[in-house]
Amino acid sequence: MNEALESLLDLLDLEQIEQDIFRGTSRTSLVPRVFGGQVAAQALVAAGRTVPDDRTAHSLHAYFLRPGDPGAPIVYTVDRIRDGRSFTTRRVVAVQHGQPIFHLSASFQTYEEGLEHQSQMPAAPDPESLPTAGEMLPRYRDIFRDPGVVDRMIEARSAVDLRYVDTPPWGSVGEPREPRSQVWFRTQGKLADDPLLHVCLATYVSDMTLLDSVLLAHGRGGWTVGDVVGASLDHAMWFHRPFRADEWLLYDQESPSTHGGRGLGQARIYTADGRLAISVIQEGVVRVPRD
Repeated sequence: MNEALESLLDLLDLEQIEQDIFRGTSRTSLVPRVFGGQVAAQALVAAGRTVPDDRTAHSLHAYFLRPGDPGAPIVYTVDRIRDGRSFTTRRVVAVQHGQPIFHLSASFQTYEEGLEHQSQMPAAPDPESLPTAGEMLPRYRDIFRDPGVVDRMIEARSAVDLRYVDTPPWGSVGEPREPRSQVWFRTQGKLADDPLLHVCLATYVSDMTLLDSVLLAHGRGGWTVGDVVGASLDHAMWFHRPFRADEWLLYDQESPSTHGGRGLGQARIYTADGRLAISVIQEGVVRVPRD
């Protein structure tokens, strides 16, 4: 396990300051606000710590309400909405400077046997054959409005080995193509067996690239090249089957629609042996800056 992953795990290890009230800090972000995947993962940690160990997260639905301040702590308040025989529901509100910045609803379930089917995993190259972020990103240094962003992107992704299957959006500016993107990812080191930890780390990573497919459809590179202003609006995930975030996962992403200053991304995450582990949907602000 590298130092960056240890730092990320510390970030997810929230301080409990009262019953059902937790406090977290932030790590350096590429933008002057708290990274959305971080606050979503921390909120899920807070919810999960109020749930019996025999119930695992099966879904979350969240709204990003205000940009978070990375220099201030975040307080997470958990409401115990329902504890049923099979399902447990929690609501979490993240607060900074007296205002809610994020809202999450999460549901947990005891394991059950039942009917079984899934979509087939799409074709993808072996992740070991693809370049790492440290190998890939420097190739595009001249494209970014701030060349130093490459080093910050490498640092921000140093806890997770994330490998693009195809050219990322900033590598094909001005060349619209099919609104679909694939990345492989896993943590940079082995994790404990706690299922909540793996779910929270997948939640963290899920916000890194999902809106890439929106940009690809329009030949845009994103905020890093200055041709789009964007931010996450809402995020939903369904956890279908057990998985490990320290083993390769394929994030297969596409965008069915962009309209009204908003873009929608949807995705499926598969284990390397083809099991459908997670479904994800996210909508974000996608605006073209005016001169």
